[in-house]
Amino acid sequence: MHDRSSRPRASAVPPPASGDLLTRVLLDLRLDGVEYGRCVLQAPWAVAFPAQRDARFHFVARGGAWLRTPDSDWKFLPPGDAVLLPRGSAHVMASAPDVPTVALDDLARNPVADNLYLLQSGDSRPERAGAADASVLFCGAMRFNLDPLHPLLAMMPGVMHAGDLAQRDPAVPALLEAMEREVALDRIGACGILARLADVLAASVIRAWVECGCGDSTGWIAAMQCPRLGRVIAAIHAEPERNWDVPALARLMGASRSRFAASFTRVVGESPARYVAKVKMFQARRWMQQDGMRVTVAAERLGYESEASFSRAFKRIVGLPPSAVRAA
Repeated sequence: MHDRSSRPRASAVPPPASGDLLTRVLLDLRLDGVEYGRCVLQAPWAVAFPAQRDARFHFVARGGAWLRTPDSDWKFLPPGDAVLLPRGSAHVMASAPDVPTVALDDLARNPVADNLYLLQSGDSRPERAGAADASVLFCGAMRFNLDPLHPLLAMMPGVMHAGDLAQRDPAVPALLEAMEREVALDRIGACGILARLADVLAASVIRAWVECGCGDSTGWIAAMQCPRLGRVIAAIHAEPERNWDVPALARLMGASRSRFAASFTRVVGESPARYVAKVKMFQARRWMQQDGMRVTVAAERLGYESEASFSRAFKRIVGLPPSAVRAA
């Protein structure tokens, strides 16, 4: 793992319990709205949303809509429903399947306030905007405060459907109803309130998804819910600078090296060495982006023998050299 074994770090405090780490992640999880738009779309309509780094969010206020992604068939979203695409995957929203699409950038776009827009297609005359065959959507782009390498973000499905989780978390239908009321009343400042509600709804959808088991018995959440493996993962996140080799992690779990490595890989889906390297790299990226830390300092703090070896590992995992991340 390129760590300096000559620089062991003793823990001043015990690592957080696995449940505590999961709770902390969920409490700290935040989605900041980057841009929102109220879309008035005259049927028939179909809009192609390109792939992007930020998450996408859609709330269907009136008329219903169909959603399709490259990995799924058409799915109908009734009025009052919402979807979150956490990785901003390419997708199409339409009044009906097989309607010819237009690009999102081709919609008429009128600023309403900072980062808020009115988007219209078809006959956009005011007297037609309220027609029975017009659909109204509230769409947004959101940015997670989690690093893109965080395992929670990597585990999320391409589409998270609020309707599927509404019965399992009372906060989800309550937020959907509040958004519906804001759209129906159309009061002053409704777009700004909708934007804030959308941020909270997206976070609530993710929380409900986690609490419902994420639809999988393996992966990061399953590991966090296992007391012994969860203790290991919590320790790695608590001290990313430490020399976490397999023997040290196996001792923490209370198992032999081979049993620990096999159990970790089976449940988490990747080797302990790979997981430790990823945690180190998104800690390094946070230091460089938020604190302006120099590459040499980040490499030294994470225990790498040289800046060159750190840079190679960083580029292999992140996809960019550390100098580019720091400059950005």
